[in-house]
Amino acid sequence: MPDRTPPFLIIVTGLPGTGKTTFARALAERIGAHHLNTDIIRDELGLRGQYDKASKQKVYQKMRNKTSEALKAGRTVIVDGTFFRKALREPYEELGVKFNAPVYRLVIEAPEETIRKRTAQKREYSEADFEVYLKVRDEWEPLEKPHLSLVSADLEGMVEKAFLYLQTQNKAL
Repeated sequence: MPDRTPPFLIIVTGLPGTGKTTFARALAERIGAHHLNTDIIRDELGLRGQYDKASKQKVYQKMRNKTSEALKAGRTVIVDGTFFRKALREPYEELGVKFNAPVYRLVIEAPEETIRKRTAQKREYSEADFEVYLKVRDEWEPLEKPHLSLVSADLEGMVEKAFLYLQTQNKAL
């Protein structure tokens, strides 16, 4: 599906190990969106294993810049990261306003036992283990804006639910 004008922005958020990236990639493919992920950007910047405040700021700034460039070019974007604090989500809300791009929020959830199994395995980009999951879980700031929550299970079913939700929100789909 080609990009629409005006573009829109999807924020995929959730705790580590919920399957955000797998889902976001599949949804991006389904709707023809540009997918950006914090872990991949961290890797591109050579900041693997660096989670100090300055490194996190570099990652999120680079992702905002890439999001801004894509929206400016008229591309629909899916940003994918924990975005566990309102302050991490807010810059994307502001980009939506700046580029007149509707913003949709999707929260991916999973049972803790599923997360324990996923975080015990080596993943391509994510370095989050179960201890990181617990830390982020305890610092999680719930979304105050309208959103769709999806439980990580059947990927195809999740993408279909998200697509139907987006269709009801955005008639351009």
